[in-house]
Amino acid sequence: MRLCGPANQSPTGSWVPARGCKFSRTTKIHFAASPNGIGDTARMIAPPRPAHHHVNRAACLLLGCAWLLAATSSIASPAPAATGAAGTAALAAQIDAQINQPRFAAARWGIAVASLDSGRLLYAHHADQLLQPASTAKLFTAAVSLAVLGPDYRIPTRLLGHGHIRHGRLDGPLVLYGMGDPTLGTAGSADWADRLASQLATRGVRLVRGDLIADDSYFASPPFGSGWEAGDLQSGFAAPPSALSVQENVVAITVSPGARTGLPANLDFVPADATPPLLGQLTTSAAHSQSDINLYRAPGDAGLYAFGTIALDSPPQHFKLAVPDPALLAGRQLRRALARQGIRVSGKLRVLHWPQDDAAVLAHADTLAEVLSPPLLDILQRGLKRSQNLYLQNLLLSVGAHAQATAAPVAMTGFKSTEAWGIHALHELLAKIGIPPAASLLDDGAGLSRSDLVTPDALVRLLEYLAAQPYAARLREALPIAGRDGTLINRMRGTAAENNVHAKTGSMTYVHSLAGYVTAADGERLVFAIMLDNDDPPPQGPRASSDVDAIAVLLANFRGSR
Repeated sequence: MRLCGPANQSPTGSWVPARGCKFSRTTKIHFAASPNGIGDTARMIAPPRPAHHHVNRAACLLLGCAWLLAATSSIASPAPAATGAAGTAALAAQIDAQINQPRFAAARWGIAVASLDSGRLLYAHHADQLLQPASTAKLFTAAVSLAVLGPDYRIPTRLLGHGHIRHGRLDGPLVLYGMGDPTLGTAGSADWADRLASQLATRGVRLVRGDLIADDSYFASPPFGSGWEAGDLQSGFAAPPSALSVQENVVAITVSPGARTGLPANLDFVPADATPPLLGQLTTSAAHSQSDINLYRAPGDAGLYAFGTIALDSPPQHFKLAVPDPALLAGRQLRRALARQGIRVSGKLRVLHWPQDDAAVLAHADTLAEVLSPPLLDILQRGLKRSQNLYLQNLLLSVGAHAQATAAPVAMTGFKSTEAWGIHALHELLAKIGIPPAASLLDDGAGLSRSDLVTPDALVRLLEYLAAQPYAARLREALPIAGRDGTLINRMRGTAAENNVHAKTGSMTYVHSLAGYVTAADGERLVFAIMLDNDDPPPQGPRASSDVDAIAVLLANFRGSR
């Protein structure tokens, strides 16, 4: 049960959830089991349906706790609306009908729905149980980065040098120093290297006598998040987090057939600077044959094995792979930009990665040029709309670097990675919000780790906190919008949820989740977390995302308190 005072509206117009909200832990949360059992509670006897779905228990008693007939789960055909306590009971019956279908017998649902206006808990099912959040974990990273760094923070990328410029000569090395901007080389900052080179040329530099060093050791962490699976690391969605990230640390590969059968296939790489050493043989097979394209790079190896076949009449095939050394790619692009500005580097291009020590290189260095990222909230919008893992992991590491730099000396005992510092800062924020440590067990900032676990309750509390912040309206718009953009662009179209649900999606194999905000049919502002774990939908059945969406549509059609 949620115990709250009245809601408030902030001077900025964002809706503030009722103060002093909390879940009463006297309510028992049970596994709901089918006759054959569900999840890890096989063949248990289902307890009588508890009233934990409903907050207004007095009203429930007056109604005799009469459950309405379960509505269809189709998201396009909502049940007729009811109001007041009857509306809340009807909502619970509809959600129960959706999640208690026999095809979910081996899956686990966790759901929490609350009102931002009244603070009431409208529905809860396994709300205090830990489930895999997938990319809804990005909401936690968004919260801590906004709290620690601020919505207007801009991440710098700098050129550092030593000594004076004499007769156009800078005694090297020249250091390209990254601090975690994930947007370099993307729309709005495609000319980042030219801007740095131009600033250096404006200072009169024509010769760098020494090496060009691309230094990404600002993040004292490995080039992957904790818990990320090795099999994912060559894929574009698991691009390595790096303090020197460029073009999202992804190389686009186009494979097309050769001019005739038996000839090697053509492989094109964008950006060209990211072309890896190629191994193996990918050949052109006969027209109308089955293509068999295989691309493999061993973890820690720069070489790409390309083998198999592509049919002579096949259209070009497109792939995205992670760049194994983003700092090296950034250094190559800068060196070419320096040449375009008439600046020659006499030495070679080197890279510095953690745990290599850059103290000697940075000692007494001056900033000679600098470019800034977009404001942090803009970075979040790009990352949340597309569920871009690199952006959110880099932001967690940026938080960690700030937390380490500002920590009291007494707190710095032994080595702790930048990622661990970021998670530490997150724990501090969650403690202030009132989310217990056991309700949010996160290893990384992107939600790629299979070890990540959170409760629906924790997600709802986090979203309530975010709704009370001055940037609440902008953050809400940064979330994917049903039927309109981001990862929800093709979902919930033609329903009351379209252009209404603003929510973060989460999807991994067997995991599907959605957490965010929706305005009910009567104008009540709701916050929700819907999590479905261990679900393997049948090939001919509905997609798991549509099962999650059906519940969000029920919330959009809800009339309960007005």
